[in-house]
Amino acid sequence: MHRSILFTAAALQCIALQAQLGAVQTKYTKEDSLRGSIGPYRAWWDVVQYDVSVRPNYEERSITGSTTIAFDAVADGQRMQIDFQQPLVMDKVMTEVVVYENGSLVVKDQSVPFTHEDNVVWVDLPSPMVKGNASTITFHYHGVPRAAVRPPWDGGWIWKKDSKGNPWMSVACQGLGASVWYPCKDHQSDEPDRGASLHITVPDSLVAVGNGRLRSTVKNDDGTSTWNWMVINPINTYNLVPYIGKYAHWSEVFDGAAGKLDCDHWVLAHNEAKAREQFKQVAPMLECFEEWFGPFPFYEDGYKLVEAPHLGMEHQSAIAYGNGYQNGYLGTDRSGSGRGMSWDYIIIHESAHEWFGNSITTGDIADMWFHEGFACYSETVYTECQQGKEAGEDYVVGLRPAIRNDRPMIGPYGVNEEGSGDMYTKGANLIHMIRHIVGDSTFKVMLLEMNKRFYRKTVTSAEIEDFMINFNERTNRLLNESIFEQYLRTTQVPTLEWGVYKKKLWMRWGNCVNGFALPMNITIGEQEWEVRVWGEYHVVREGVRGNVEVEVDRNWYVSSQRKTKKEVKAANPKQYRTIGVPPF
Repeated sequence: MHRSILFTAAALQCIALQAQLGAVQTKYTKEDSLRGSIGPYRAWWDVVQYDVSVRPNYEERSITGSTTIAFDAVADGQRMQIDFQQPLVMDKVMTEVVVYENGSLVVKDQSVPFTHEDNVVWVDLPSPMVKGNASTITFHYHGVPRAAVRPPWDGGWIWKKDSKGNPWMSVACQGLGASVWYPCKDHQSDEPDRGASLHITVPDSLVAVGNGRLRSTVKNDDGTSTWNWMVINPINTYNLVPYIGKYAHWSEVFDGAAGKLDCDHWVLAHNEAKAREQFKQVAPMLECFEEWFGPFPFYEDGYKLVEAPHLGMEHQSAIAYGNGYQNGYLGTDRSGSGRGMSWDYIIIHESAHEWFGNSITTGDIADMWFHEGFACYSETVYTECQQGKEAGEDYVVGLRPAIRNDRPMIGPYGVNEEGSGDMYTKGANLIHMIRHIVGDSTFKVMLLEMNKRFYRKTVTSAEIEDFMINFNERTNRLLNESIFEQYLRTTQVPTLEWGVYKKKLWMRWGNCVNGFALPMNITIGEQEWEVRVWGEYHVVREGVRGNVEVEVDRNWYVSSQRKTKKEVKAANPKQYRTIGVPPF
C-alpha cells in the first residue's frame, strides 16, 4: 500500500515536471522556422566567439548591454539574421571595416543599418563578405527583458530576493533561447568555436558569477564592480548565464581521469555551511561518471555549482543549483522506489549534462531526447555506483509510471520544438533496455567510445542511433533501426503476444511498427531464456504445457499479453524457431 502511494506521487510529480516543458504546437509560423532552422541568412556565417557585457538594474528590472560576435564567412554573404527578442531594444550595430586613409589601410568601426522584426534583427553589412573572411559585429541594446514566471520551465530574466532580502538575479532560457537577453545566433547547431567572455557589472555589495573561470574583478568609479569571466570551450548559447547575489565561495580539487579538476562552489553566504555538507556528493559523482562516460569534458574551464533562484539547469561549467540542499528531487524520490533518496537529484542530473548536452549537443532541439534520456539514465548509473546494480534497476523501472506516451520523443524538425517530456523517463528506459540487449560490458565500452567520438561535437539523433547499432559486431546483430523507430518516433508500447498451441510456445509483437524485432529475456516456468521476437507468430519453445507462465524481464520496457489457443490458431502461425539455450 505504501509503495503504491509512492509510485502514484512520483508519477504525478514527473507528469507535472514534464508538462512544464511547454505547450505542444500543431501549427508553426514563419518566426518558428526562422528560429528553428538554418536559413540562408544564418548558413553563410559561423560563430567563432561571443563577448557579452551586461549591467542589470534591479529596481527597474532592466538591463543595458553590448555583445560582440566574432564570425567566419563559410560562404559568400552580406545579410545576417541575428536573434534578439522583444521587448528589448537595439540601439546601434557596429562592424569593422577596412578603409584607405592617409596613404594606408586602417580598420575602423562603422555603423550598420538594421531592422528589428519580431524577434529577429536583420543586419546588412556595408559590403559583401567572401568565403574565408573573418570579422566582428557589435550590438548595443537596452530595455526590460522578458521576466521568468516559473523558471526554469517558463524562462527569462529572474529578479528575486534571497531570504535575507538581498537582490538575487539570474537567467534561465533553455528552449526560450539566449536571445531573450543578448543578441546571438540562437540555434544549438552553432556553438562559438573559441567560447565566450561574460562581463557582469553589479553594485559593489553583490557578487557576479559566470561560466568558465574568473579572469578579473574591476572596481568602477560609480559604486559598481565588473566581474570578467571566460569559458574557452564551445558552449550552447542558452548555457551562458550570469548569477548575481550575496555569494560565498570555496574551491576544491578533484583528482580526475584527465588530471586535476578545479571544483568551485558559489552559494548564498548564509547557506554556506549546509552547502559544504551537501556538495560532498560532487566527488563520488565525478568518480562514477568518469568511470562510465570518460573524463569530464571541460577540465580547462573547471566544474562549478552555483546556487540559483530556480530549481536547476545544466549551464556549462556553472551548473545552476536550487534543490534546497536536500536529497531526492525537492525532497522526494521520482522513482517511488526509495533509491533516489540517497543522492541530490540536481547535482547528479545536471552534472551529467556536461557529457550529454554540453559536450555532445544535438543540433536541433527536436532531438533533445538524447540530452535528457542519457542525463536521466545517469541517475540510474549513479544509483548503481552507490547502491549496486539491483538498486539501479529498481530506480529506472520505478520511473515508468510517469511515462505518458502522449507524443513521440522526437519532435518536428526546423521549428524550435522539442518532443514529448517522456524524453526523460522513457528515454532512460530505452537506454536501459539497450544496455540489457547488448550486455553490460559492451554497453559500458559503447558509452566511453560515444563520448570520445562525439567529444564537443554537434550531432543528430540519427547519428547516435547509427553509432549504437553499428558500434561492433554484437550490437549490429542485436540492435536495428526498428527499435529506435518504435520508441523515439511513435507513442506505441510494443506488446509481447504469446500463447500455447500444439504444445508449442508461440510469440509475436503487437502494437508495433512494421519490421519490429527485439531480442529479449523471458522466464518460462523457472528457466530464463534469451529469445528474438518479431512481428509474426513463431515458435520459441517446444514441449510446453498449456498452463505455462511467461514472465518478461523487467528491464525491457514492453507490455505482455497472453493469447488463447484459439487466437493463436486463428492467426495462421508459421513455425520458425528462435535460438535460446537455458540458462543464457
